[in-house]
Amino acid sequence: MLGVFNLSPLQMDALREVGNVGAGNAATALSEMVQKPVDMKVPSLGVVPFNEVAERMGGPESLVAGVYLKVHGGAPANLLFVLPFDSARMLVDLVMGLPGGSTQVIEDLQASALMEVGNILAGTYLNALSMFTQLAYEQSVPALAIDMAAAIISAVLTTIAEVGDQALLLETEFIGGGDQLIKGCLFLIPEEGSLEIILGSLGLA
Repeated sequence: MLGVFNLSPLQMDALREVGNVGAGNAATALSEMVQKPVDMKVPSLGVVPFNEVAERMGGPESLVAGVYLKVHGGAPANLLFVLPFDSARMLVDLVMGLPGGSTQVIEDLQASALMEVGNILAGTYLNALSMFTQLAYEQSVPALAIDMAAAIISAVLTTIAEVGDQALLLETEFIGGGDQLIKGCLFLIPEEGSLEIILGSLGLA
């Protein structure tokens, strides 16, 4: 199995471009959803061993919101969109058209808003990946968990333990409805053989 630690700069640049296109599409979709301009960027892309993912999420004991989706199709994978709890609350305010600081707890309605954003983000990223690779992808219904980072990672790993030990990380930044910066992380966890398929479809195997 090809490890993402072994990706060349050219391969990383190609995956970064997919991320940037996905972010642009996500910003457009979110802007339409909230009826106001939303700017979204992918400031960095990297490779993270699973034992360091919780650290990237703010530390193992930090409270986060995680949206998880299974990806079926030409290159099966897993997507995990994670936000620190404070960013999750700001994102709910943005999506629901509330003044900043309104959301204090995440109940059913707020959870639905977060899952919809995760669904949009996953869909636009997968559409970009499909456009670049000419492979078809289908995403599952999103699942949301609010817990300590280590607990969420542990729960995800129990479903994909056979898939290796590393993930592709796209940092995300949203700005909308003011000057508040909402930061999150999108982790792409390819299943065995999927990374080779993706890179081969990009002409970079």
